Amino acid sequence: MAKIARLARLRMEPDRLEGMTAELNRILSFVEELQAVNTDNIPPMTSVMPMKLRQREDMVNDGGKPEAVLKNAPQRQGDFYTVPKVVE
Repeated sequence: MAKIARLARLRMEPDRLEGMTAELNRILSFVEELQAVNTDNIPPMTSVMPMKLRQREDMVNDGGKPEAVLKNAPQRQGDFYTVPKVVE
């Protein structure tokens, strides 16, 4: 568990390692249980409750507010962001 904590960049007190090892083992056992369930004919879903998301018309525009959009830009030239060149 100490190695896993180090790889995950978690500071783990030595006295908690044993308890965390047991907890991680329970989680992994549960994942194994879930993988044993046959889901071949189950359609993917985004929620357990049936719902339909509200749709809005897809409109392409520039927002009409270049000053508001660019007010926090560190550098700009006219109505455009300027950024350092990163590709030669």
